[in-house]
Amino acid sequence: MKLEQNRIDDLNLELTITVAPEDYEDNRKKRLNDYRKKADFKGFRKGMVPMSLVEKMYGPQALGDSVNDAVATQLNSFIQENNLRVLGEPLPSEDQPETVWVAGNEFTFKFDIAENPEISFELSKDDEVTYYTITVTEAAKNEMKNNLLRQYGSLEEGEAAKEEDFIIVDFEQGETKVEGTYVALRNVAEAARASFVGVKPGDVLDVNVNEAFENETDRASMLKVSKDELATLDPMFKMTVKNVKTFVNAPLTEETFEKIFGVKTEAEFDAKVEERIRAEYAQEADFRFSKDAKTYLLEKANVTVAEKFLKRWIYVINDGKFSMEDIEKDWAYFIVDYKWQMVRSYLMQKYNVQIEEADLLASAKGFAAYQFAMYGMNNVPEEQLEAFAKNILSQEEQGRRILDQVENEKTFAAVREVVSLKKKKISVEKFRELN
Repeated sequence: MKLEQNRIDDLNLELTITVAPEDYEDNRKKRLNDYRKKADFKGFRKGMVPMSLVEKMYGPQALGDSVNDAVATQLNSFIQENNLRVLGEPLPSEDQPETVWVAGNEFTFKFDIAENPEISFELSKDDEVTYYTITVTEAAKNEMKNNLLRQYGSLEEGEAAKEEDFIIVDFEQGETKVEGTYVALRNVAEAARASFVGVKPGDVLDVNVNEAFENETDRASMLKVSKDELATLDPMFKMTVKNVKTFVNAPLTEETFEKIFGVKTEAEFDAKVEERIRAEYAQEADFRFSKDAKTYLLEKANVTVAEKFLKRWIYVINDGKFSMEDIEKDWAYFIVDYKWQMVRSYLMQKYNVQIEEADLLASAKGFAAYQFAMYGMNNVPEEQLEAFAKNILSQEEQGRRILDQVENEKTFAAVREVVSLKKKKISVEKFRELN
């Protein structure tokens, strides 16, 4: 077997493999004998079929498989012997010569091979990454306090409808009447909203529903018809306001304080609000550090990737599920993530970052607790939280996301121990502007 390599650049090479008959003939004959043993031809006993018939029936397959075996063996040997950090896998060259599949011929195959770059860089206290220390302002405390009171608020009877209110209406058109429809004023088209603001129970309006409610799905649901029926309707309806529902914040009472934070006084409630803001923004500060550190580390590593090959490989392995245009469209995001995977792997090895099952479970529990908190469930029993977390980890996509998150967190934690943190004080409001 003859092998020639042509080094294109540091990351790309072209490999030409020439397979002679002696490289595949024994394998080809063995395959044909195996076919003969199993062949079932009318008029012949099993295993006694003339080889000429076996050759005619299975010859092309035996030839192709035996030649491919020889090529694969040679490719793998070359990669291993040369310690290549192969990107993806070798691809047939785009200028592969036409192959004439005849036993006894010599066959030539050309492959494109790309390598991942070797990553090596050092970190020290001379490397600085900004770390924001976030100060909690009165405005931020008031905002969260109001949001919490709103979260635990309720809909009550109102008088004149405001932009954030709901109205309960009847729609009439001739014999058709749709009663008790809820309309959120924030969902009314901006051009028509002014005529809805200020309405009171008993008010009657002529409404063009197509203009007032631009979302077709919402409009069909509101009028209690299908989308097909919607298209046939005259859009002009008489709308009678039956009730106005306004959202009222939960009152500043002991009951409310107890319900939200398990405390009794407003002073304790305010302290809990500030505690939550500090906790949330401590996480935000860590996240921002991770983002800035990632950018810094990618610049420091200065990773070069065989991008042309990588695009082609992605296209080939996905068997045309994505067009090259699709790949190009998302390329800027993909290539950053691809480079980061390599840099992170290097750092994890360099700083001996280990991922334990307990790390994954803790991260999943944190995510579960956040999900429950969004629905006002702040004191979920530990066993329920753990069961929910284990379920998250059992799901392939979610489990991968958690693993990726934990690897990032532990890698950045290791980096923080090595580099210098350039601490910078910033208010909640100014910090938000960074993102």
